[in-house]
Amino acid sequence: MLRVLILNASPREYGNIANMTEAIADEARSLQAEVTLLNACGLQVRPCCGCMTCREKRTCVYPIDDAQRILEYIRLCDILVIGVPCYWGNMPGELKVVFDRIVYGLMKENKYGIPQPLHKGKKAILLSTSTTPYPFNIWFGQSRGAIRALRKILKWSGFKVCATIEFGGTHHRNVDDNVLRKCKKAIRRLLR
Repeated sequence: MLRVLILNASPREYGNIANMTEAIADEARSLQAEVTLLNACGLQVRPCCGCMTCREKRTCVYPIDDAQRILEYIRLCDILVIGVPCYWGNMPGELKVVFDRIVYGLMKENKYGIPQPLHKGKKAILLSTSTTPYPFNIWFGQSRGAIRALRKILKWSGFKVCATIEFGGTHHRNVDDNVLRKCKKAIRRLLR
């Protein structure tokens, strides 16, 4: 049974990202996958202090909090789905804090300081929404900026991004059935 981890980085409990991640979760469950859905905005994660100890010791100096718990879910998953609303052309701060804290569990370095991925062969789907209308959300680097930031993190971690879904204009409209079908199709391709 494949394990799917879904990170919803939106603070809106019933917003567009929630609808997109729920569509993926429902489809994955219907295909017999084990699904874990986490809301990043409800997590208790202390910001990284930049001590760099984790690079040598492969563990964080802080006491266990939700950052280490998310890292364990990432280690166990086969497919990672991340849904982010666009904040100034990037991911929300809560998710960035999580990734800053778990970098040691996403990649290591060789003796020359070159990053080495720890999750080679795993797959990912990225979702982003933006209040900037389509196609300007892509042209102006809004939702595309959030996707680009996540792609870099996942690339150096070894994940292959198999699908991205960007939805613009959320200030005046919500995701529609067409977008939800794209979400379901993306996870179905990875689970069959």
